[in-house]
Amino acid sequence: MSQSERLVLATRYRLVSEIGQGANGTVWRGHDELLDRAVAIKELRLPENLSENDRVVFYRRTLREARAPAQLRTHSIVEVYDVVIEQGRPWIVMEMIEAPSLEQLIERSGPLPPERVAHIGRALLDALGTAHKAGIVHRDLKPSNVLLDGDRVVLTDFGLAFSSGSASLTKTGHFMGSPAYVAPEVAAGEKATPRSDLWSLGATMYAALEGRPPFERENVMATLSALANESTPAPQNAGALTSVVTGLLEKNPTRRLSHARAVDRLERALAGPRTGRRPPTPRYRVAVVIGLVGATIASCGIGATALIVGMMKESPGPSPTEASSPAGGVQDVPAGVATSTLVVRARNSACKIFVSVPDGPVLSDETLLESEARQYDQPRINAVIYDASACDVWVNGLRKPLGTPGERRNYALNKQ
Repeated sequence: MSQSERLVLATRYRLVSEIGQGANGTVWRGHDELLDRAVAIKELRLPENLSENDRVVFYRRTLREARAPAQLRTHSIVEVYDVVIEQGRPWIVMEMIEAPSLEQLIERSGPLPPERVAHIGRALLDALGTAHKAGIVHRDLKPSNVLLDGDRVVLTDFGLAFSSGSASLTKTGHFMGSPAYVAPEVAAGEKATPRSDLWSLGATMYAALEGRPPFERENVMATLSALANESTPAPQNAGALTSVVTGLLEKNPTRRLSHARAVDRLERALAGPRTGRRPPTPRYRVAVVIGLVGATIASCGIGATALIVGMMKESPGPSPTEASSPAGGVQDVPAGVATSTLVVRARNSACKIFVSVPDGPVLSDETLLESEARQYDQPRINAVIYDASACDVWVNGLRKPLGTPGERRNYALNKQ
């Protein structure tokens, strides 16, 4: 056991094991021996080239900016319990959240579906709204600082990074902050503001949708050059979130989406298109067309039977009792098809799905094993099938036709 792992901070916080290291220090798994609970402890590492005056400023800023988010009581911001000075450096004691970061999820699974990104973006807007009202600017919002604990989205490291609030290069050429997610005005030397955090949110959502941030290049200088000189690329996978992401990534902060407008656009995207009356299902549309065609043909003295049969083949699919899979797939119908909003069964190991309740929890984000099935009875569901040839899908009791390999299908479902 190392000397650090034997350390007890403020006579109560015992370091248990190292969780990870970053540019600003080390995060430890700890135990609060007074309250008998697990905690996360961030050991902040001071840059070696700081003068004595800079060290004093660093300590004061750390204490001030760690205490501020400790007053923020919201589900979407990590809770800060304590700040202590031990062995000549500050340590931040926080709630322990054992969950992957958004960065880890992107690296593991690639781009996320718009429905999931919308849920994440909405939670982060809530977190930023709470912080900004308290006068706190995050200054380093990025996927690695966003934890995904089930349905909970948690923003971490509020004001804890060593940053003056303006982006600059150190004497050794290291960028203070995260250049791939920093707002253009901050990179140009201006003070960070709430609008700067909104840019970082846009870059984070872009990365979640596309798999990488909009201006990331091979090194810091190339990234900053692209940020300053290139137009913001349009996201390709954003769907209904396009106007939200492009509005947040407006380079001129005065034209950038405000917090309120971002919330409005995101909630519109989550709600989907609204109409005054629910459109008829394909089955009823087919019936109307059949009637008209049949009447027209009959008036011409032509037998309509063959044409009506042809029209019936355009219906969404056979009834659950008739559903079957083409050769190579599973032939039987899963249980519960007739009464479920959605049933998905894997034809092979490429059947990857994402299912969520609008404005609610994520139900599934997984790759199914061959022949494995999932059933969803919730009245409203959003679903993404990443390979329409790899999954058998039943919607409201009707089997959907198979798609082509690699074809992605999105469903916004209401139980009939």
